[in-house]
Amino acid sequence: MTMMGDEEGVRAKKRRETRQRIVDAGLKLFGTNGYEATTLDAIAAEAGISRRTFFHYFKSKDEILISMQAGLGEQLSAALRAQPADRRPLAALRAAMLGLVAPFSPESLLAIDRLMRSSETVQARKQASYIRDEAMVFTALREHWPDEPEPQMRLLASFAIATVRLSLDTFSREEGRRSLATLLEGKL
Repeated sequence: MTMMGDEEGVRAKKRRETRQRIVDAGLKLFGTNGYEATTLDAIAAEAGISRRTFFHYFKSKDEILISMQAGLGEQLSAALRAQPADRRPLAALRAAMLGLVAPFSPESLLAIDRLMRSSETVQARKQASYIRDEAMVFTALREHWPDEPEPQMRLLASFAIATVRLSLDTFSREEGRRSLATLLEGKL
């Protein structure tokens, strides 16, 4: 039984590493050649995989960019669940959001945002993902603070995702002059 667990661990690790190589290759080529000029074949070659293997990880090059935002709901939910239950939900939400943005440099955030804004398809999918993220955050809030009124938890979940969206928009419009953490704090 241990051998199967070890084998699965190795497979999962290899899959994560391959996925990250594809993301890194895509971002590098998007930055160098532009989003529209970058082909799937070029991304696959840069990542050291076949075109066919690419499709085991992503359906399109759009999904590489979407994956940069994907996980917002999961990450924010996990960060909320890690907050002390005796902390008020708004304070916990604030701490969780600020903790999520801390590791990202303004330069990398701006580069990724520019790439995402360069494609209308990616923009539309990005906006749609906010709805899913809001539902995940609401679920995390309800699980962690079950005695809080549901309408307030829904409002907080909406507030959290709207705050992220508006802060990112301002960050982009200002070309990163103020940090994303500063912008988030101003809205919290």
